[in-house]
Amino acid sequence: MKDALNLILTSIVDKPEEVEIKEEEQDGFITFTLRVAKEDMGKVIGKEGKVIRAIRNVIKIPAIKQNKKVQVNLEEFS
Repeated sequence: MKDALNLILTSIVDKPEEVEIKEEEQDGFITFTLRVAKEDMGKVIGKEGKVIRAIRNVIKIPAIKQNKKVQVNLEEFS
C-alpha cells in the first residue's frame, strides 16, 4: 500500500523528492501520514478535497482485502 501511495503522490506533485510517507500499524489499523512541499498541498488536496478523497478511496481497496482499516492524513512541511 505504501508503494502505491508513493507512486500516486510523486506523480501528482512538482517536488517528488520532498514526498515523505510515514506508516504506523496498530491492532489492524494502518495510519499513513503524508508530507509534501507547501507548494504542492493544493495539488494533493484538490478542488473541494476531491484528490485526497480519491487517494484515500484507492488505498482502502487493498486494506479491505487484507481485512485492515486504513487512515490517510496530510501534513505540511514547516
